[in-house]
Amino acid sequence: MSSEIIQSQNLLAKSGKVGVLLVNLGTPEATDYWSMRRYLHEFLSDRRVIETPRWLWWPILNLIILTVRPGRKGKDYDIVWNKEKNEGPLKTITRSQSEKLADMLKKSLGEKAQSVVVDWAMRYGKPPIEERIQALLDQGCDRVLLVPLYPQYSAATSATVCDHAFRALMKMRWQPTVRVAHPYYNDPVYIDALVSAMKKDLAKLTFEPEKILVSFHGVPESYIVKGDPYYEQCRVTWQMMREKMGWPEDRFMMSFQSRFGTEEWVKPYTDETIKGFAASGVKSMAIVAPGFTADCLETLEELDGENRHYFEEGGGENYAFLPCLNDRDEGMNVIETVVMRELQGWL
Repeated sequence: MSSEIIQSQNLLAKSGKVGVLLVNLGTPEATDYWSMRRYLHEFLSDRRVIETPRWLWWPILNLIILTVRPGRKGKDYDIVWNKEKNEGPLKTITRSQSEKLADMLKKSLGEKAQSVVVDWAMRYGKPPIEERIQALLDQGCDRVLLVPLYPQYSAATSATVCDHAFRALMKMRWQPTVRVAHPYYNDPVYIDALVSAMKKDLAKLTFEPEKILVSFHGVPESYIVKGDPYYEQCRVTWQMMREKMGWPEDRFMMSFQSRFGTEEWVKPYTDETIKGFAASGVKSMAIVAPGFTADCLETLEELDGENRHYFEEGGGENYAFLPCLNDRDEGMNVIETVVMRELQGWL
């Protein structure tokens, strides 16, 4: 009997397990120029992220952006870099979320947990999705639950995770059965977790914010016009949070950050809103980013650094960035709830 047939029999013998793959955006492997360039090239070459026609985008990306941006962004990453583990904070937190989820499932599922394997991957950078799906197959997982760690759906985030996973499946002789976790932007467990964590963080402050700004990652307006539900899902999350907090709209506001390029993005813009606060005499504010499941460059450097400076330079005095749910109890409860919901019928 050939070794290939024996290997196939071995795979069948150990099949029957369920894989859970948490997937987040990604992070460079280091902050030096070439590491940043490789990461940005992969990210900004994704047609889901940048929908500009390739004939126009290719020279802009390769001749301008990838020449200038790696050095500047590397310095930004260096500010938030986990020096102890030599990795970006997004990788540190996502790994921890995976490990904690595995422990939680052992307690929730009892003996059934022996048939569940939890792993994690990054859409851009390492560990790659294809590698981790194959690792789950090698451990006997013939069913895989993909969990894009984005509460609100967008083609530029959730869909590109699926694209990459399905491209990996196209190469496989024996494909696992795959489910994709549904966006949970309006799940009461998610909203309760956000509000609970916010209240705890606000209670630690030495001041009471006049304004709280709920900042989501932005997307070009054209994406929404084409049918992307992202803006409306963000609005629903913000509205449910506001109602749960019991604050009026003029004190609990929504905005969008991280715009890139010259195209119009969804508004209001976070940086302009914060500058407007300071200019109007607001002296204290807090900002929270519920669309991020883990703190990363966009929260730690952009919101807690860059936008803090805008507020203080404009005359603001007290500014607080409220951390993401990360691997805190509230955040892990959300991830476990989503996973347990999606695993129904498989266990």
